[in-house]
Amino acid sequence: MSGLLSLFTGAAGITDPILSALYGSSASGGNPVQALQIAQQKQTQDVAQVAAQPAIARDIAAFTQGVNSATSPAQLLANPAVMKVLLTASGMSDQIGFTALASQALLSDPSNTASLVNQLSDTRWKTVNQTYNFATQGLSVIQTPSVIATITDNYAQQTWLNSLNTTTPGLSNALSFLSSASTITSVDQILGDPTMRSVVTTALNIPLQIAFQDLTAQGLAITSQIDISRFSDPKFVQTITDQYLLNMQQQAATTQTAPSMDSLAIQAAGIVA
Repeated sequence: MSGLLSLFTGAAGITDPILSALYGSSASGGNPVQALQIAQQKQTQDVAQVAAQPAIARDIAAFTQGVNSATSPAQLLANPAVMKVLLTASGMSDQIGFTALASQALLSDPSNTASLVNQLSDTRWKTVNQTYNFATQGLSVIQTPSVIATITDNYAQQTWLNSLNTTTPGLSNALSFLSSASTITSVDQILGDPTMRSVVTTALNIPLQIAFQDLTAQGLAITSQIDISRFSDPKFVQTITDQYLLNMQQQAATTQTAPSMDSLAIQAAGIVA
């Protein structure tokens, strides 16, 4: 990933000032709503730049070779290079470290109510499972050239999306939410998708601790504040997204300015001394 990282950071690991100027930065008080607008305008050219990075090209080449040479779904999903690209392209880069879970979930039969994929609360697993149908179709879907091309294109796009959080917290979620919010028809759909859940609950200032309550209570916390049918309105979706970004910026600023436990301990020690 060194090639990609060099695009976004300096030698000392500091955020590139040019990228910061383009997309804003919560640390410098940049406007996250404006950063979202700029990201939307520049998406095509920026994704193309990411796809051209040597590290991304190597990942794509390794994925393509792994898919074409695989003889079974189990063998395919045991390949780390394949899993990295497949999960990232599917918006699940946060699950790359859970290889055993990923393999079992994607190989399980969704028609069996007792299968693992039907037991997981994260509905993204079921979406990916049904997209490639490993349990019933084997490798026939994923080895289709057009499918391989779609996955590799999505890999570059998701890598770009993930990079945006370097300068504007939550920007990748905001863009993803804008593209999928119109499909929301139930509160369970929001709760089952990490991106939708994060955007909606953060925009509504619902605390993270709500996750410890049962699903009925979690759903009520959302539906008591918004009408789910309004997600079909682009203006409403934009309002929710903008509020999410503003709240994320505020949270980041609070985290940066709040004293750490270590610093408080040092101060306390000084007072005692």
